[in-house]
Amino acid sequence: MNAPEVKRGRHLTRARGLRALTGGLFARGFDRIVDRIDRGFDFGTVEGVLPDGSVRIVGGRGPGPVAHITIHHWNALFRLVRGGSIGWYEAWAAGEWSSPDPVLIFDLFMRNRVKLGNVGRPSGLAKIMGKIVHRLRDNSRSGARRNIEAHYDLGNDFYEAWLDRSMTYSSALFAEPVSADEPLEAAQARKIEALLERLDLKPGDSLLEIGCGWGSLAEIAVQKQDVKYHGITLSSEQKSYTNARLPTPSEASAELTDYRDVTQIYDAIASVEMVEAVGQRYWPDYLATLSRCLKPGGRAAIQYIRIEDDVFEAYAKGTDFIQHYIFPGGMLLSESRFRALAEANGLEWRDQHDFGLHYAETLKRWRQRFDAAIEEGRLPGGFDEKFISLWRYYLMYCEGGFRGGGINVAQVTLVKR
Repeated sequence: MNAPEVKRGRHLTRARGLRALTGGLFARGFDRIVDRIDRGFDFGTVEGVLPDGSVRIVGGRGPGPVAHITIHHWNALFRLVRGGSIGWYEAWAAGEWSSPDPVLIFDLFMRNRVKLGNVGRPSGLAKIMGKIVHRLRDNSRSGARRNIEAHYDLGNDFYEAWLDRSMTYSSALFAEPVSADEPLEAAQARKIEALLERLDLKPGDSLLEIGCGWGSLAEIAVQKQDVKYHGITLSSEQKSYTNARLPTPSEASAELTDYRDVTQIYDAIASVEMVEAVGQRYWPDYLATLSRCLKPGGRAAIQYIRIEDDVFEAYAKGTDFIQHYIFPGGMLLSESRFRALAEANGLEWRDQHDFGLHYAETLKRWRQRFDAAIEEGRLPGGFDEKFISLWRYYLMYCEGGFRGGGINVAQVTLVKR
């Protein structure tokens, strides 16, 4: 008898209450909704086909991409204004809108983020419910473990199907100008080399990595820098994978440890796109850990994703699609706030380098590889069409955000005074 197929990823696609708040609404006042969006468009153009077959042009007053969209049901617009980005995803999943290139839609909403104001952000009961759900996913020690497992323990075989061979799940650093010709694996190696160069490591130095991922930085640091490596993660899948690729015997290992529980002093610390999983409430704890665990004069190389300060307060007061469906407990940085906390903890902020369009290209490559894995039958079993659709939407949504400029990725060196 064949064993029943295990359904994977259902915890991410499962409806969590917000959808019912926006479903089944009639389209009275839809013209006012479109007018409101139009008033917020200073850059780019959206050419839309409405359910009655009429064509509506939004924007067209300033430079920017030209996107095309078909609204199949008026309810899509109500989902947008009531549920924000969560409602907009649910409308897409329900077939209420479509586009030949949704990335351009997300780009334009981000590009016009300031003028659009609260258009695209949850309101009313949807906002209240979203905040309740987000707070229930607080990144306490137990909550952080659950949140990390929800995303990263989907299975190593899942991520192997569409990440590059180095299993690096963070923005690559491409040669300028960014080109589709450069292999993703080479750009990921360049990113890791850039981070290690910031640390000025010497053979025998001790290196802590907070959020070791699947071990790509660990492998290069141990092989090329000959360091004593200690990686920490809250993902059992990542811990096993990292330890399997480290040489044995060696003074290198990955452990299941919360960053708040580290007490050892290190020569250097690396942390690559982990701080987004910390949450604003715990930024002081994260930075206190860096300060406590670095020797005087020691360096930390951080790669982080920020949302621009012109929309941070509105972002922080709500819950978006990524927090609700993809990264429970996640929170992008406000660079100005985070930097002030770093300096208050005796960490000098040096040599910041932004490369947001590199992340857009990375996400595009991941989506292409994800689609190829599906087409070639390499995606492991257990993931249904609903999950596959959600994951593809997530990759497009993030790519559009980086292209629109409201979010960015950067590397910075923090030096312990």
